[in-house]
Amino acid sequence: MPLQNINGTMLYYEVSGQGIPIVFIHPPLLTSANFEYQQAYLSDQFQIITFDIRGHGRSHASPVPVTYELIVQDIVRLLDHLQIHQAYVSGYSTGGGVALRAMLDYPDRFAGGILISAMSEVSDIVLRSRIKLAMGLSAWRPTFRLLMWGIAWGNSDQVHTFRHLLQDSERGNMQNIHEYYRSALNYNCTNQLAMISSPVLLLYGAKDKGYNRYRKILQHHLRQWKLIVLQQEKHQLPTKAAVEISQAIKSWILEVDQQTLGEKPTSPHMTHTATIPQEDSSVDANL
Repeated sequence: MPLQNINGTMLYYEVSGQGIPIVFIHPPLLTSANFEYQQAYLSDQFQIITFDIRGHGRSHASPVPVTYELIVQDIVRLLDHLQIHQAYVSGYSTGGGVALRAMLDYPDRFAGGILISAMSEVSDIVLRSRIKLAMGLSAWRPTFRLLMWGIAWGNSDQVHTFRHLLQDSERGNMQNIHEYYRSALNYNCTNQLAMISSPVLLLYGAKDKGYNRYRKILQHHLRQWKLIVLQQEKHQLPTKAAVEISQAIKSWILEVDQQTLGEKPTSPHMTHTATIPQEDSSVDANL
């Protein structure tokens, strides 16, 4: 797939399948390779768009600091290049904050959001310390490689995945990766979440205890949401719960699309909550 001059930087992207477009956003140091399973499982029914954020993977280094706002601009320009007026946006971990920024800055361009182990702020000491540690490790080449190994291994379900994630991570620009971590540490859009009128799917692992607070923040502030908690999973859902989250994304988008086309949508100011116990997951909805 091509490298394309998007918003002043050469970005690497891939497009798979046809249908409703979904664009995926990876966290710092990782790349679009993190969503290979989603490409495989969803491209039979949807148009899956993945890209390497500037300074990551095969995309060229950025001459200006990498921020959430800049990444969103790149996404919109990429959609313009692909002649896509509207898409769903999905962000994993800190990439979820970028997805929220996209829906806030360009509400007409995004039909809805899919947040995977995501947060709208970084406000607990544990996560803040982890991101600060990653920033420190990304500032020096020997420790940067240690960070790459740790992130790639933590997001791998098998040796092949580890090798692929590590190989792509090694292509990244240390400075741009450091900037992305710094942007994640300082970003906070919680007080703006009520401005998002589009529906949002929340996907979390029950064993990802540190992110319970961020899931609850999103549930409290977002106007339309559906929550799916995978009882046997931790944080790394795109690779370690690929089938489950891909099925959830597929079902949810088709449900939202049907409501948009043929049914009167639920008022965002009305609250309906249901809990449906399943063998390995639980579902809540506020639609």
